[in-house]
Amino acid sequence: MKVDQLSIFLENRAGRLAEVTRILSDGGINIRALSLADTSDFGILRLIVSDFDTAKTKLKDAGFTVGRTSVVAVEISDEPGGLHNILSTLQNEGINVEYMYAFVQQSGDSAILIFRFDRTDQGIEVLQKNNINIIPGEKLYTM
Repeated sequence: MKVDQLSIFLENRAGRLAEVTRILSDGGINIRALSLADTSDFGILRLIVSDFDTAKTKLKDAGFTVGRTSVVAVEISDEPGGLHNILSTLQNEGINVEYMYAFVQQSGDSAILIFRFDRTDQGIEVLQKNNINIIPGEKLYTM
């Protein structure tokens, strides 16, 4: 139920992000979702990609600092209150959302959000107990 996310540390300078996308493009690796957070000195690029292991190897070989983070992909009803229902369920069980970002789908009645919890396994249990659809990594990587 967990999804492998690449976390890449980038110096905050022109061209560094383009270098990452060139490496992935040259390797035939598709970016499925991304989030970029920055400070004045560096950024953290978080990616869900079609081939985690190859992407990690290619980026490390190019000198990037790369880590693996377990996240959870959750299908949410695409209507007012859809996100609130998930967040209140997690809050009631004391699960903290450290960060989240959207996953783009071609079409549908739902949205997919990527969550990082302070207690990932417990977060998954709470979602399952409440019949909230979790998207397995194998499916997410190819959507």
